[in-house]
Amino acid sequence: MNKAIYIATSEQNCGKSIISLGLMSLLIGKTAKVGYFRPIIEDFEEGGLDNHIETIISHFGLDIEFDDAYAITKSKLIKKKNKGKLGDVIDLIIEKYKRLEERFDFVLVEGTSFTGEGTAIELDINVLIAKNLGIPTIIVGSGVGKTLEELIDSLYLVYDSFKVKEVEVLAIIANKVQPENVLLVNEGLKKNLPNGVLINSIPVISSLNNPTIQEIVNELKATVLFGSAYLNNQTSNFSVGAMQLCNYLVHLKESSLVITPGDRADIILGALQANESANYPAIAGIVLTGNILPEKSILKLIEGLSTVVPIIAVEEGTYYITNKIGSIKSKIYANNKQKIETSISTFEKYVDLDTLAQKLITFEAEGMTPKMFQYNLVKRAKEHRKHIVLPEGNDERIIIAASRLLAMDVVDISIIGNKKQIENKVAELGLDFDFSKVNIINPIESKCYDDYVNTYYELRKAKNVSMAMAKDLMEDVSYFGTMMVYKGHADGMVSGAAHTTQHTILPALQFIKTKPNCSVVSSIFFMCLEDRVSVFGDCAINPNPSAEQLAEIAISSADSSLAFGIEPKVAMLSYSSGSSGKGDEVDKVRTATEIVRQKRPDLKIEGPIQYDAAVDLEVGQSKMPNSEVAGHASVLIFPDLNTGNNTYKAVQRETGALAIGPMLQGLNKPVNDLSRGCTVDDIINTVVITAIQAQGL
Repeated sequence: MNKAIYIATSEQNCGKSIISLGLMSLLIGKTAKVGYFRPIIEDFEEGGLDNHIETIISHFGLDIEFDDAYAITKSKLIKKKNKGKLGDVIDLIIEKYKRLEERFDFVLVEGTSFTGEGTAIELDINVLIAKNLGIPTIIVGSGVGKTLEELIDSLYLVYDSFKVKEVEVLAIIANKVQPENVLLVNEGLKKNLPNGVLINSIPVISSLNNPTIQEIVNELKATVLFGSAYLNNQTSNFSVGAMQLCNYLVHLKESSLVITPGDRADIILGALQANESANYPAIAGIVLTGNILPEKSILKLIEGLSTVVPIIAVEEGTYYITNKIGSIKSKIYANNKQKIETSISTFEKYVDLDTLAQKLITFEAEGMTPKMFQYNLVKRAKEHRKHIVLPEGNDERIIIAASRLLAMDVVDISIIGNKKQIENKVAELGLDFDFSKVNIINPIESKCYDDYVNTYYELRKAKNVSMAMAKDLMEDVSYFGTMMVYKGHADGMVSGAAHTTQHTILPALQFIKTKPNCSVVSSIFFMCLEDRVSVFGDCAINPNPSAEQLAEIAISSADSSLAFGIEPKVAMLSYSSGSSGKGDEVDKVRTATEIVRQKRPDLKIEGPIQYDAAVDLEVGQSKMPNSEVAGHASVLIFPDLNTGNNTYKAVQRETGALAIGPMLQGLNKPVNDLSRGCTVDDIINTVVITAIQAQGL
């Protein structure tokens, strides 16, 4: 049974990181436990880490220690080979790989990077490692600087090197191909390689090829003077400020890097002012050359600016630094979420994922793990793209989440807010934000404003709403965003980062209203525990539901669970299990359970049941040995809001579980509420589940 894949290249700078990130994202969605292994890594400074390993482990939260994720450094490999002890190295690689193979369902093995000493032997070493580990290979090549014929020949040479040693090649990916040549390269490779090999090409992505300011700081060993919070700013080009300011300004482009001697105060201040101006593009940063710092008066002036891009200083002269920056090869670092998500999105867009997954995975993991659940959420959201409105454009968490959602390419987005303020915040945060892909709306200036006012008035005039009240309410971002959903101008809304739950939900209750056969709006959290995903409801909306409402919450939660790929086994929680308990609260749960059984005999349900009996197999079997749910519950329904809210927070804090939600149930169209303490990841997850909800309508 195939339990691993080996990523191999034939030269440096093939963009192997895109493939590793994309494959890891794919694998995590298909298997319960995925490991990562680099047999040979570049030498790293004492106390440091290999960048590839750090990025993969930290981004995907893999349960692997750094020392377990590699076998040997390149310098030690060269010494061993020169002493005729290459066999010892292969033994070590096999030993460390087998430890991971025993722990994980699947292992992603990444070959060498062809940098530094020993590049001449690396292809042979990679073939030898894959052969001895007994795992198939994906070959990655670069189209940079090659004709079509040269690219095909180079990839075929690598393919033949593996095949001659009887190493199976599952796929060949031509990376960094000019966008207009992608189909041409695919056709050329298919003509020259066997039919069984999967062929894909990925175009050059400029945002992945250009360095960030942090990379430039590292390469130049620069001193950061200002803007240390924005070192992940992405550069798109660079230019030297050696002419008069009035002439230099015309050379500025979006995300430009300005290179100028440290005594050119006119260029420095002019570039910073251009960054603030709506008439000029935002710059990425400024490099001050020649070991010259601006005068104290200039530094004081810069310190007082509201927005400062990174300004870094170097000792060398302008000519040397310009050439040095031009030679920097961009890398992907663990803290650069934007590049990581762009890499994964690019991989998913240009690689035939279904065919590749079929080739990679020869088994199915049981159950739904958190990693699989999150992967499948994003995949499902992408399958039928939906339009989500975010009404809180004044909150920087919303703006950051929107930028990451754009990089993930998962939904269409509208943001309600002031466009200029949002643009300034994007520049201040140093985000890669494509404004052409986002609809930014100021309610009072919207062409839909009058229509929305009239619609709301007609819907609510029987409730004594006047036209003046309707106009005031449609200036409110929650009402305007909800009306977008009502009118079909958006498929769903996510709010609550800066508003109360009532402020978010009230407009939806007024005119989106509940579904037929639904009398109550409720909520669930998807609780991503260490080895499973559970559904908790209701933990956010209903303080003390009646037996009838509790039954409806259970049915809605079971249906939501099924809709998101989790088999519903419903536990109606109480302080007592079975028929022994007495009291109003346990009687309510008992009645609710019977109502569910009458209305939905297809559902597996147990109640009343205690929490431990619901989730712990041993306890469940001892207390309720004949139950299909006890010990296996996936949907846990709490008797009241106090119990539910406290329990989900306790589980989250004590176990480190990820709580995705709350997701509201029962409305005709999806409107979901965030906590005012939400993180950027919370917003992204809620947007994704809102999009999936919208698909079911």
